[in-house]
Amino acid sequence: MSPNFTNEEQSMLKANETGATVGFQPDEVNLSLSAREAGLKWVVVVDEALPPGRATNAAICAAAPTAVQVPGLLGVDVTDAEGNIHPALPWVGCTVLAADAATLRTIRAKAAAAPDTYIADMPTIAQRTLVFTDYQTAMGKTPAEDMDYCAVSIVGPRNRVSRLVGKLPLMP
Repeated sequence: MSPNFTNEEQSMLKANETGATVGFQPDEVNLSLSAREAGLKWVVVVDEALPPGRATNAAICAAAPTAVQVPGLLGVDVTDAEGNIHPALPWVGCTVLAADAATLRTIRAKAAAAPDTYIADMPTIAQRTLVFTDYQTAMGKTPAEDMDYCAVSIVGPRNRVSRLVGKLPLMP
């Protein structure tokens, strides 16, 4: 842990590292299955009004904690014909979808209320700050009902996640 974190922040980080309730047990990871056969589904929903660079940034920022905190999402490193190693990709896939800001907020709220569903989000405040502590301060002053999102990453049971995102289009 970084010495710059408070004891409370270190406890939160430790809980995030070990406390995931959504994910695959080692015996559930079957790299020979189609992503559609996996028990969990991973989607990232991005605000369709964002310009391409900011949309990409938001999707990556929401996906990063998901890949770290949801066990079993990533496959294994692979080696090409020349012996170069390519780091593991998600064996369950990850679909990037688009939605308007209001729909994004609704989907996030429903996902947060669903059992056995993991969410990671990128609030719009994050793209307006360059210093993490400024982001942290701004978040601490923003009531949940006033929060807007650039992107939300969701992992959960396939049928539940499919119902949450409905027929949202792929991000163009």
